[in-house]
Amino acid sequence: MKAPESLQEFLKILEKEGELYRVKEEVSPELEITEITDRTVKACGPALLFERVKGHKIPVVTNLFGSYKRLCLALGVNSLEELSEKLLNFIEIGEAEGLLGKLKLLPKLFQAKNVFPRKVDHAPCQEVVLKGDEVDLFKLPILKCWPKDAGPFITLPCVITKDPETGVRNVGMYRIQVFDKNKTGMHWQIHKVGAKHYRKAEAKGKKLPVAVALGPEPAVIYAATAPLPEDIDEFMLAGFLKGSPVSLVPCLTVPLEVPAESQIVLEGYVEPFERRLEGPFGDHTGFYTPPEPYPVFHITCITMRKDAIYPATIVGKPPQEDCYLGKATERLFLPLIKKVLPEVVDINLPWEGVFHNLVFVSIDKRYPGHAFKVASAIWGLGQLMFSKIVVVFDKEVNVQNLREALFYLCANVDPERDIMIIKGPVDVLDHASPEVGFGSKMCIDATRKWKEEGYRREWPEEAIMSEEVKKRVDLIWKNIKIKNFK
Repeated sequence: MKAPESLQEFLKILEKEGELYRVKEEVSPELEITEITDRTVKACGPALLFERVKGHKIPVVTNLFGSYKRLCLALGVNSLEELSEKLLNFIEIGEAEGLLGKLKLLPKLFQAKNVFPRKVDHAPCQEVVLKGDEVDLFKLPILKCWPKDAGPFITLPCVITKDPETGVRNVGMYRIQVFDKNKTGMHWQIHKVGAKHYRKAEAKGKKLPVAVALGPEPAVIYAATAPLPEDIDEFMLAGFLKGSPVSLVPCLTVPLEVPAESQIVLEGYVEPFERRLEGPFGDHTGFYTPPEPYPVFHITCITMRKDAIYPATIVGKPPQEDCYLGKATERLFLPLIKKVLPEVVDINLPWEGVFHNLVFVSIDKRYPGHAFKVASAIWGLGQLMFSKIVVVFDKEVNVQNLREALFYLCANVDPERDIMIIKGPVDVLDHASPEVGFGSKMCIDATRKWKEEGYRREWPEEAIMSEEVKKRVDLIWKNIKIKNFK
C-alpha cells in the first residue's frame, strides 16, 4: 500500500473507500463545525469535508485520522503493527554484523535514501502569494472550537523552526490562536523543542524565523505529532513512513523550507521578549486550559494552493481524532522502547488517560522490584516523562484489553506495598498538579508478588478451565442455540 503524496490524493482515496462525507449544508466555522465533528467522531464516523463554510470560499476538512482504517491509509500500511515491523526492520540496518549480514540488508539501505527530504524550486503551496497588507488570517476559515475559547485557533499546524546555533530543524504541532489579521499566539510549552529554539534566539536578542505548514501530505502531519528525539528531522520520519522523500520548497520571506504539497503556508517570525496572553482553549484534556503569556508570531507572508483546503482537528473529551494519532505513536515507538527496556512486552496508553495520564505496560518480570525499575525508566524516556500513572503487569496480561488489565490491577495490588510516588516534571496541561509543569507521578505494581517483595503467603492459582474440557464443549457448543439477551 502506498501512502498518499498530498491531501488531495488522500481525500480521493478516502472517498473511494467510503471514508469521506461531503457536508453540503452551509455551516459556521464558529462552534458549528466542532459540534458536527464531535458527534461524528464519537459515532465512529467518516472524515468530513465542509464544502460551504459561512463567510469563506475555502472548504474545511476534519476528522482525517479519526479511525484506524483512515490512519493506516494515511501512512500506507495495512495495520498499525506494520508500522512497528517497518521501524524494527529499519533499525536492523545499524545492527548487521559481517559481510553477509550487510549484503542481506542492501535492499533496506537502498530504501533508506527515501528518508531524506529533497528540495524543489516550484511548489503547489506557492500558487497564490499574499504579502504586506494582503496578509489577512481572517480570510481563512479558522475554527473557534469551544464556547469559551479566546478566539479562533489553528489546530492542525506543522510549525517549522531551526535551532539558531546548530541549524537542526524541528517540526512540531502547537496550537495557534489568532490575535488579528497578521499576528497569532505561539503555544510553545516549556518542554517542547520549538520553545528551546525560541529561548536560544531570545538569549541572542534575535528574531526566530517560523513557518507554519497547513495540510501537507498526511505522513508529515503525523510526523509533526510524533515525540522524536531532538536531533531527528520529522521530515525524515515522514519520508520513512511513506517510502518517498518529502519535497521541500524555500519560503519566500524567511530562511526555512516547507512541504511543497502543503495547502496553506504562514511565514513569519517570533520577536524576542514579546509575550501576549493566549487562551483559554478547550484542550484534549477535556478542560479549558487557562490564559497564559506566550510568544507572538508575526506573519509576513501567506502562500497557498489555488485549490486549497483548510485542515482542522477538534480536541476535547475522548474519544477524539487525536486518540488514533496517539495510538499510532504507541505502536511505532514500541520497538524503540523495547531496545532500551528489553523486558517490556507491550504498552498501552488508554484513550481515557488522554496520552499522559495513564500507561499500562506488561513486562517479563525477572527480579524483585522490577516493576518500579521499569516505571522509573519510562519516566526517563522523552515525553513519557509526563506519564502521571504507570501500571505494570506480568507478561501474560493483555494490556490492550482494558477489562483484563483492570481485573489484574484490582486483584494484585496492595496499596501500601505496591505504590511508588515520585516528584518531577508533568504536562503543563495537567490542571491537577499544584504547580504548572511540576507535580507527582505514581507507579502501581500489578504484577504477581514474590516472597522477596514481602509477600509471605502462597500466591493463589487462577481458576481457569482445562483445555481438554474446552475442546469437548466446543463440539457441543455449536449445537446449543442460546439467544443474545440485553
